[in-house]
Amino acid sequence: MEGVEAALCEALDIPRQRDWPLAPITLEADGKLAGDTYWLRADPVHLRVMRDRIVLTDSRSLNLSPQESTALATAIGQHFGEAFNPVPLHPQRWYVPFPYPPHLITTPLSVATGRAIEPLLPQGDDALRIRTLLNELQMLLFTHPVNQVREANGELPVNSLWLWGGGTKPAAPMTRMPIYARDSGVHALGAFCRTPVHPPPSHLEKPMLASAGVILLDDLTQAGQNGDAFGWREALRILEESWFMPLLGSLRTAGSPGLLFLDPVNGKALHLQRIDAWKIWRRPRRLTSILG
Repeated sequence: MEGVEAALCEALDIPRQRDWPLAPITLEADGKLAGDTYWLRADPVHLRVMRDRIVLTDSRSLNLSPQESTALATAIGQHFGEAFNPVPLHPQRWYVPFPYPPHLITTPLSVATGRAIEPLLPQGDDALRIRTLLNELQMLLFTHPVNQVREANGELPVNSLWLWGGGTKPAAPMTRMPIYARDSGVHALGAFCRTPVHPPPSHLEKPMLASAGVILLDDLTQAGQNGDAFGWREALRILEESWFMPLLGSLRTAGSPGLLFLDPVNGKALHLQRIDAWKIWRRPRRLTSILG
């Protein structure tokens, strides 16, 4: 489960380090030069304690203000000093510099959200040290005045940071292709690669298939992470009518590379080529009927 970020980096020829190096790329999109420093994303999150597991909730639901973000990051930096000093360039996107690249392999926040975190925590030779630091950090956040006020107002507290996307700034790749996406991280990748990122239209437009490109359809993500079964099925219905059925109708005119569908969170892929449109014995079925 490597996530959308991994699929996009592979498509754009951004090489993997220990992680896919999203941190230095989004850092520069947020206005700070990465230099030769190793950076980790350290995004504020809320961990929900369930009966038998700890689940990472959708960080967007925190609705953290810039003032709250700065106050929490400052307290962490004062407590740990240069060993762990977050830079809150955006309320949802914090960054931590390291003097040397730690031996860590992390899980993207997009993959971890809505899941039990234990198997997704940092791995590697430096993981024990980082996990110990995070335990101390969580105790610090538990008593912070910002969180006390948030809880009193019925808002979720920031009770941890999620570390992911570590690396040094890679060389800009030569690959250029249009990308259709809404996500800010994808826009950061596009800016780094000097490739255009367009907002996706409400439905497939045939000119989008005229050349190689990437279309990110993430309409199912939020409902899936929040366990909203009705919202997920409704989003799937709209995707089928607006995208998948038109894609099936366009398959006979597809170029030689065909169409590659990826589910990067669950590790599934489907590669369709023009010849598949002539397999008339495969009767199309609606996705909602297949689900049940």
